[in-house]
Amino acid sequence: MITFDRVSKRYPGGQEALSNLSFGIGQGEFAFITGHSGAGKSTLLKLVLGLEKPSGGKLIVNGRDLASITARELPNHRQQIGTVFQDHQLLDDRNVFDNVALPLEISGLDPRENQRRVRAALDRVGLAAKEKMRPSALSGGEQQRVGIARAVVNTPRIILADEPTGNLDPELSAEIMALFAQFMSVGVSLLVASHDRALIDSLGYRTLTLDQGKLIRDSKNPPEAGSDE
Repeated sequence: MITFDRVSKRYPGGQEALSNLSFGIGQGEFAFITGHSGAGKSTLLKLVLGLEKPSGGKLIVNGRDLASITARELPNHRQQIGTVFQDHQLLDDRNVFDNVALPLEISGLDPRENQRRVRAALDRVGLAAKEKMRPSALSGGEQQRVGIARAVVNTPRIILADEPTGNLDPELSAEIMALFAQFMSVGVSLLVASHDRALIDSLGYRTLTLDQGKLIRDSKNPPEAGSDE
């Protein structure tokens, strides 16, 4: 689903945000990305989404080399990826239903199909009874659930999450992670950036650790005995 092959990202001015990254995320796999602030977690997610382009190496997402995707094809690429952020980015002038429906409206689907998909997504995250409420009337955990419903309403093959539990207490954080895990069973791949080591360690999923843009540890492929890592 996602393959980084010696991928690097340099910004204008020479700042190297990512350096020679190589790893793969398979279908239905859940992996965390962790590291210090500025380690390159958000840049990595932006590359997968196509918001940034690699400076070197090859990045393949859903079977496509992103270097070959044209500007016209980018919207279709992004429709296959659900995104969840620490800041839920919900619109309070719209109710819960309409916030979740936004990606479908952009896609131009039939309104009747929109209603079916939105209600299915809200039911999946336990908010079917709150579709007419404004986001500001919901708790922080509920707002994040709305964000997840919006991310999955297009039935994406990949979910990217950037610090999705950063504003939540440990109990709510565990609930959100349990929701994410449900999507693994239907083949969705999840890549979650987080600095919450306690949460990461408690769940036991694969963890990719970045340091100054370099992949220094992959819990799926731990360093060999005697190595410097």
